[in-house]
Amino acid sequence: MPQLTVVTRDGARHEIEAQNGHTVMEVIRDNGIDELLAICGGCCSCATCHVYVDEAYADKLPPLKGDEDDLLDSSEHRNASSRLSCQIPVSPELEGMIVTIAPED
Repeated sequence: MPQLTVVTRDGARHEIEAQNGHTVMEVIRDNGIDELLAICGGCCSCATCHVYVDEAYADKLPPLKGDEDDLLDSSEHRNASSRLSCQIPVSPELEGMIVTIAPED
């Protein structure tokens, strides 16, 4: 299982093991980090699972799709490394990836 580092809004770092096949959103939620709201449960319809992904892993992620791009556009905190964590499947290639939970809109 890949290990991910999740940085919460207060700057705390959480090292967590991520099960392959789950999404990064599920891994964060299932490890008790509750500031990632994920209101829609992973349906890509709310943007409350917005994270910033370490640039070193950008090419290892699936491409940004239309719905995800549109939802991220609704955030005033979007930047070049913004992704919805519900759209990132965990895979061995993500070993060591750092994600930072974006500020709440």
